[in-house]
Amino acid sequence: MRFFIFTCLLFCGVVHSEIKEDEGVLVLDKNNFKDAIDKNEFILVEFYAPWCGHCKALAPEYAKAASKLKESGSVVKLAKVDATEETELAETYGIRGYPTLKFFKSGFPVDYSGGRQADDIVNWVVKKSGPPAKALSSLAEAKDFIENGGNVVVIGFFADDKSEEAKHFLAVASTVDETPFGISTEPEVLKAYNTEASKVIVFKKFDEGKAELDKFSDHHQLRNFVLTETLPLVVEFNHESAQKIFGGVIKSHLLFFLSKKAGHLESVLPPLKPIARKFRENLLFVSIDVDEPDHKRILEFFGLSAEQVPTMRIIRLEEEMLKYKPESDDLSEEKVEGFVQNYVDGKLKEHLLSQPLPEDWDKNPVKVLVSSNFDEVVFDKSKDVLVEFYAPWCGHCKQLAPTYDKLAESFKDKDDILIAKIDSTANELEHTKISNFPTIKLYKKGDNEVIDYNGERTLEGLTKFIESGGEFGRGPPDTPEEEEEEPEEDGPKKDEL
Repeated sequence: MRFFIFTCLLFCGVVHSEIKEDEGVLVLDKNNFKDAIDKNEFILVEFYAPWCGHCKALAPEYAKAASKLKESGSVVKLAKVDATEETELAETYGIRGYPTLKFFKSGFPVDYSGGRQADDIVNWVVKKSGPPAKALSSLAEAKDFIENGGNVVVIGFFADDKSEEAKHFLAVASTVDETPFGISTEPEVLKAYNTEASKVIVFKKFDEGKAELDKFSDHHQLRNFVLTETLPLVVEFNHESAQKIFGGVIKSHLLFFLSKKAGHLESVLPPLKPIARKFRENLLFVSIDVDEPDHKRILEFFGLSAEQVPTMRIIRLEEEMLKYKPESDDLSEEKVEGFVQNYVDGKLKEHLLSQPLPEDWDKNPVKVLVSSNFDEVVFDKSKDVLVEFYAPWCGHCKQLAPTYDKLAESFKDKDDILIAKIDSTANELEHTKISNFPTIKLYKKGDNEVIDYNGERTLEGLTKFIESGGEFGRGPPDTPEEEEEEPEEDGPKKDEL
């Protein structure tokens, strides 16, 4: 009897630890997850949802990456977990959006921060599981690395791998995950690439083919060079490139809004590449295909319609995103270069979105504000003015609307109290930047002190806030609201406009 129980337990253990594969990707669940993590020193796990569009798009690239790793003899494994079925695992690892990828190194998870093309995945996990730069011991190895390493590789050439320059190179290599790095001290390799001293070359299968740096004093200078030169002169904005664009060292971007279907990428961009090269250290040139449904929100953010395409805008990423608009939609070389030069010279004024002022803006108890009448109405020292900054698509704002209408109705006969609202997605203010919706502020009469409301969004709470002169419910929000109530398909990344 004991033997029977023992064999049953043993058999059950085997069943529980069995791991199936789907196109080379390990299929994990709560029964075999720990076994897979324990038996593999390096394993990348995708937590996905079957209905998620981004997960479906990732699937073939993920399988291709698994195949490439297996063919190369890598010990790194790729796995996946259906997070909608394996809810306990999803909760354990804090999964809040799909797909979310975690890289387990000796059982310890770290967030995956690479791209979603097969080569990006392979390069990222190889970098994380091995030395930061591959040692190239012969000219043949160096040529093979350049030819088969992907669209872009970085090689450091050094007479002495213990030199300060070589140490800086390896430090940079360890922080740039998606780009393969190689290093060589072999005399024949250095001679073939015309260097006796330290030199770093970015080899790329686009634009001018390569970029060289033969003098650098620290790893910050070298890292900036690598991050800049590994990107195309004009970067196409998509999910894979977004992190490189917004996480790069260049914080000023020239955005071209174009239509692939209309042939704009072929007709507009090629003549502009010399300008992109000229201003490479000042601005990153980015193309956005407006035909993509996912990019509709970007057009709305800039107050653009499809009819205005092709056109361009400049953005500067600081604490708040600043936008700059050209005088016309002309994308000729002369106009583009003039627009960029004026920006670099500090001659452009920030562009703020504004709607036309409705004729009946003050007809209803809730007054309608736009950029042009905001200051005149809100900074009236004879009134306490309560303003809701909202977004038309925001679920929280929609829920608040009937309560806010009742609030305005209750104060409509008070000459010194005014209730107002402004669509912050279509109207921007130089002195007030809004990042969460809805945001409610009280502008006090007399000194125009601005007080944020942090109470419950109820008629009673808002009434007390006004009647107390902003003392009840006073203060900035404790935590930011979600801007949307739709389920996230992507992980919690703020890498898109």
